[in-house]
Amino acid sequence: MCRYLCIMGLDFAGEIVEVGREITEWRVGDRVMIDPSDRKTFGGVIGEARHGGLAEYCAVPAHHLVALPDDVSYETAACLPVAYGTAWRMMMTIGKIKAGEKVLILGASGGVGTCCVQLAKLAGAEVVAAASTPDKLERLQALGADHLLNYKQDDFMKWVFTHFGKPRRRLYESGMDVAVNFTGGDTWVKSLRTLHRGGRLLTCGATAGYDPKEDPRFVWSYELQILGSNGWARDDLTRLLELVRAGKLNPVIDNTYALTDINEAFRQLEDRLVFGKVVVKP
Repeated sequence: MCRYLCIMGLDFAGEIVEVGREITEWRVGDRVMIDPSDRKTFGGVIGEARHGGLAEYCAVPAHHLVALPDDVSYETAACLPVAYGTAWRMMMTIGKIKAGEKVLILGASGGVGTCCVQLAKLAGAEVVAAASTPDKLERLQALGADHLLNYKQDDFMKWVFTHFGKPRRRLYESGMDVAVNFTGGDTWVKSLRTLHRGGRLLTCGATAGYDPKEDPRFVWSYELQILGSNGWARDDLTRLLELVRAGKLNPVIDNTYALTDINEAFRQLEDRLVFGKVVVKP
């Protein structure tokens, strides 16, 4: 377990090159995806509490391994656990997105967001995807988004009021059925206000601030549901692999970098130039 300095890298996949003497269920040459969540020992996450995948070789406890079918690439598998596993649990297990619902997705161009768009479309929902540039919006449209919202140009709350109507306390029409908000910050109250009576706000993070201004009036007077989601289950990863193999889900990879170029990969992420996921190869 890492005590001071830890090699990062939560999501990774590869081929087993060596096994411990007590390991019988895995063999050298097996293709595996890593489930970074430790549910058996210390409860942490590989890449944060134990050395992770940004290395040429990685030692992983056997209970983290997930068998990887031959028809799923290592690059695709490396996109799945954290971002796509989190999106699956939030959208499907917790959020229960249904056909015909109107779903607003903030931060739609990131790893979690691009998966949310695809899952909502798989469920048969009408998707409003919000992003910051025309290029990202064009790519979200290619993923299946029905409506495109540039939040740099338009206030997303007012945009929803204009295109879907302003929600009313006594009515179930107008506005959104679901708002997906893992940014927090000053988008929080505005997200609540896009929802019609009985609407659901789904969240799995707070990248823009964990202490937003709150307005409980919209929660009780509109009977809103705020549903939090944390992590994923092992069965979620199995389901994601099935969807990938069936061609129903396509993890979005913006670029692939050599391990020696990891600093450039991080720069792209920090400058918000990435659409979907970044993959690093040793």
